[in-house]
Amino acid sequence: SSPCGTGQTCKDPNTAANSLHDFTCTCDSDTTIKKTDGPATCSKNECDSNPCGTGQTCNDPVQTPKSTGDYTCTCTNGVKATGGSATCTNDECASSPCGTGQTCNDPNTASNSLADYTCTCDNDNSIVKTGTSATCTLDECAANPCGAQQTCNDPNLSAAVTGDYVCTCPAPNQAI
Repeated sequence: SSPCGTGQTCKDPNTAANSLHDFTCTCDSDTTIKKTDGPATCSKNECDSNPCGTGQTCNDPVQTPKSTGDYTCTCTNGVKATGGSATCTNDECASSPCGTGQTCNDPNTASNSLADYTCTCDNDNSIVKTGTSATCTLDECAANPCGAQQTCNDPNLSAAVTGDYVCTCPAPNQAI
């Protein structure tokens, strides 16, 4: 059996003599890589040095010592770059995570930051939630939309539901 291993060729220059430890292992993929008295290092995974950015996966399809810059960095959203870290953009507002009547803002679209977007209620910009939809309320009766002497009732205070308030006139012969 060969002392060199898979993907290597073993050459022993002194097959007629009983000399030990004089064989040479040569990589089949790159014949300039040789080692005497043991297997040569024929592979080099560029991903071992973690060249990609946070949240990226690395793939090195050709793992030879002379192969450089052929690794690929892939972002979680599928953006890829070969031979260097990918520029990942992650605009979390693109998926419309905020509810109706809310404005989404993602301050770090050029990073891999997750859940750093904010949802702000359109009718009350003091109500802000980070990484989740805000709970916005809208009492349409607060603007007094009903006529004089009418009672206003807004059964659903959700900002997502508008125009559901009811104006009720006083009963006939009722003192006002």
